[in-house]
Amino acid sequence: MGSTDSKLNFRKAVIQLTTKTQPVEATDDAFWDQFWADTATSVQDVFALVPAAEIRAVREESPSNLATLCYKAVEKLVQGAESGCHSEKEKQIVLNCSRLLTRQGEDDDENARPLAESLLLAIADLLFCPDFTVQSHRRSTVDSAEDVHSLDSCEYIWEAGVGFAHSPQPNYIHDMNRMELLKLLLTCFSEAMYLPPAPESGSTNPWVQFFCSTENRHALPLFTSLLNTVCAYDPVGYGIPYNHLLFSDYREPLVEEAAQVLIVTLDHDSASSASPTVDGTTTGTAMDDADPPGPENLFVNYLSRIHREEDFQFILKGIARLLSNPLLQTYLPNSTKKIQFHQELLVLFWKLCDFNKKFLFFVLKSSDVLDILVPILFFLNDARADQSRVGLMHIGVFILLLLSGERNFGVRLNKPYSVRVPMDIPVFTGTHADLLIVVFHKIITSGHQRLQPLFDCLLTIVVNVSPYLKSLSMVTANKLLHLLEAFSTAWFLFSAAQNHHLVFFLLEVFNNIIQYQFDGNSNLVYAIIRKRSVFHQLANLPTDPPAIHKALQRRRRTPEPLSRTGSQEGTSMEGSRPAAPAEPGTLKTSLVATPGIDKLTEKSQVSEDGTLRSLEPEPQQSSEDGSPAKGEPSQAWREQRRPSSSSASGQWSPTPEWVLSWKSKLPLQTIMRLLQVLVPQVEKICIDKGLTDESEILRFLQHGTLVGLLPVPHPILIRKYQANSGTAMWFRTYMWGVIYLRNVDPPVWYDTDVKLFEIQRV
Repeated sequence: MGSTDSKLNFRKAVIQLTTKTQPVEATDDAFWDQFWADTATSVQDVFALVPAAEIRAVREESPSNLATLCYKAVEKLVQGAESGCHSEKEKQIVLNCSRLLTRQGEDDDENARPLAESLLLAIADLLFCPDFTVQSHRRSTVDSAEDVHSLDSCEYIWEAGVGFAHSPQPNYIHDMNRMELLKLLLTCFSEAMYLPPAPESGSTNPWVQFFCSTENRHALPLFTSLLNTVCAYDPVGYGIPYNHLLFSDYREPLVEEAAQVLIVTLDHDSASSASPTVDGTTTGTAMDDADPPGPENLFVNYLSRIHREEDFQFILKGIARLLSNPLLQTYLPNSTKKIQFHQELLVLFWKLCDFNKKFLFFVLKSSDVLDILVPILFFLNDARADQSRVGLMHIGVFILLLLSGERNFGVRLNKPYSVRVPMDIPVFTGTHADLLIVVFHKIITSGHQRLQPLFDCLLTIVVNVSPYLKSLSMVTANKLLHLLEAFSTAWFLFSAAQNHHLVFFLLEVFNNIIQYQFDGNSNLVYAIIRKRSVFHQLANLPTDPPAIHKALQRRRRTPEPLSRTGSQEGTSMEGSRPAAPAEPGTLKTSLVATPGIDKLTEKSQVSEDGTLRSLEPEPQQSSEDGSPAKGEPSQAWREQRRPSSSSASGQWSPTPEWVLSWKSKLPLQTIMRLLQVLVPQVEKICIDKGLTDESEILRFLQHGTLVGLLPVPHPILIRKYQANSGTAMWFRTYMWGVIYLRNVDPPVWYDTDVKLFEIQRV
């Protein structure tokens, strides 16, 4: 039958269904078979021929007919799974039913639980059906349903990698059939989109829960197939320029779908999982353990138990290769294929680090972690002006916050940065630490307003790595001092209840470097000496009411402190383009608020032997205006951080007592002692030798020492990311928002009653 005739007949069947007010009997096969038996419609055709409005009309006017359609379609899938889809006709029926059910995604009848379970198990069976989604293995034919169910699906893992060395021959038809079934699976899982974001993340998705349980006998081979398919994918292929224009890449749609299904099955609140022991190992981390403890979700369980170094290497190399793909630069424009699923990869990397601490320590064991860091910094810098990519900014920063809680991350940052990925940041010669700080400075000074809640996270990351940074470049040193200068102006400090925390973070960075890495950081010491007036102004910050009032009045006449003036921008890297805002009309999905840094992290003290000792959180003492006098920024500051033009910050106004409560705690002693010792020495050299050349002063500082002259070194404090229900909910809304926006061909969830987030236009 011709394609046009198929579509016409299918459309006629849809019209018949929407116009029938009387229930059609389930036994009327002649009617129901019109939807799948004689048609060859693509999934795009199905979405075009079955408008969302008509599905809603049938659901309201003849719900029993819609229920029967779903029941009959699931029945056909189950039959196909049991028979093994021998004939081409059976395969076509399975695909047509799969496409039709993908279109019905919004239907969430509570009474359909047994049908839902049958559907999920049928999909799992069909994903390992010989000659349909996997190669026929050893036997050329399967004689009965019993034979199908006796096959060991581990023999049919789709791709070599974790737990499977043999790589099957690529098969375009199998990949396309897998992709269609995974799209249906994702549609089944999308119930989460139709529930409003809950304050607590305890609610589990029943579809995911069942599919990832022991009820699914294919759980292990499917988990492995999805993971290996993603991590083994190489979009560059044989490295022939423009190869993606000559040949269509049928693998990429499958890889995208696999990545999305994988991250949804791993949507599990790690706050309730077993946490690692002090030495970084988790109980039950070997894949061959008999009865592993931990979550009932088998996909999370399997992920947490991967332990072989060669498997970690395969996963890390694969994710790094794919994340680096958009950064590939060649002399031939557009000659290499650019993938679009980097956000799904970042979520997957997060899940790997969060659920498998052995993987996290493997990542940090060598400089391979920098192959993850550089692409993340590229995405952060590139997306900083684009309001539609706020979620991407958050996930990138969250990953770096997680990594920064480990000493090895700070140590790895000392590796020289030589890979010149074009970014519109100042040219510098230095290390990966310089790259990180220069990009963070760019985000803070020239990102859009909605990134301000991330400032705490960005500076916390810098604080965490600062005790290990051996040598910052002059460009980086100036950037840090520029941030301090901007954040320590009186009007900025007095404009919101939490702004002073940014100054505390920066002072902690300087103290860590001076106390633990003085040798080698003459650039930073020189920058501190040059900008010593900033520290003196902080020490002498006025606290009387007239001075506070005057500072806030001055705010109205002065520009934003974080303008580029005074930050010595310098020349941007060759080949870079400025970060662009979103095109007007770009779709974006809303996100729930992220917890404050005090909820995101817990403080740990580094002992002399290098181990971490968790510190009890200080009780939050409220000052008379209700703002925390100690501790970390609270949730309220998200609204208060940017002063309004009418008043300083809503109902809140600074008092002398409030200023004194934190001014007295400013950790200025180490820096003041450094200035007291070094400034007279530098001034004397300049006078005696008539020096005006900063290189001579730097040479003097390089050979200087402050041993015995500084206060006793303070203990190193690390703020480690801690799993919590707030971030679990954020990840859920972000992940489903990405999946919603990325599935546009066909637009699976467009024009449906999504409640998890709002769809907005920039």
